[in-house]
Amino acid sequence: MKAIFGAALTAGLLALAAQGQAEPYKDYTPAKGAWQITEVHVDQNHIDDYLTGLRTSWAPGEELAKKHGLIDRYGVFVRMDPAGRGANVLLTQHMTSMATLDPDKARDQAMMTEGLAQMSKEKGAALVAGFDKYRTFVGDGFWQEMDFAK
Repeated sequence: MKAIFGAALTAGLLALAAQGQAEPYKDYTPAKGAWQITEVHVDQNHIDDYLTGLRTSWAPGEELAKKHGLIDRYGVFVRMDPAGRGANVLLTQHMTSMATLDPDKARDQAMMTEGLAQMSKEKGAALVAGFDKYRTFVGDGFWQEMDFAK
């Protein structure tokens, strides 16, 4: 009896699964470009310090990446309940195309020169060393946005 019930349940689930298969470009469409999302856990008592540091270090680098066409948007998200485990700060960048990751000697060298004019290697290293006292990287990956059919 259990075997018959199990077989019937399995057949029913397979029938539902076959009916519920999504069709790309009909039910959803992958958006162009990709988001790079870095997940960070920051000690909840130092989130303001971290954001202040990002404003003087990370954000100018993102503006430089925008200027050179590597990204079109960037942002920082802070979890509203930052206590506990896991990421409580997300650093986001949107690339209009994954091709922006291809090396480009002239662009890359220009960005290095401009970046060092904004902040020296020594100052950058000191800032990162300060961050390392209260932040931990949790994850980093590329995400593709999906648009749903209307």
